[in-house]
Amino acid sequence: MSKSSEVLIKVDLDKDNIPEKITWKASESNEGSTAIAKAILVSIFEDETKDTLKLDLWTKEMQVQEMDRFMYHTIKAMSETYSKATNNHALANDMMKFAQYFGEKVELIPPQT
Repeated sequence: MSKSSEVLIKVDLDKDNIPEKITWKASESNEGSTAIAKAILVSIFEDETKDTLKLDLWTKEMQVQEMDRFMYHTIKAMSETYSKATNNHALANDMMKFAQYFGEKVELIPPQT
């Protein structure tokens, strides 16, 4: 029998359907507890249509500086994932250079000399 895992994402909305609270839980988690998030980005590559479906949500409490940090880490992670998945290290390196540029522009990391 094959193994399966679930990720549960719960989004509480206000009266205008704006996310107020995002919680998530993974069935594989050792802690078994629900974690609170301020933002999520989910991309799903649909096999049949070959299209990418996106779910991008953030709460009203998410600050701009937090979004900057979230996007910086997401761009870095996408670069690493692309490198592992394709072995196209040259293009992944270019993506990582953009992550560095982004991090510098939003003042998360010091400029490279």
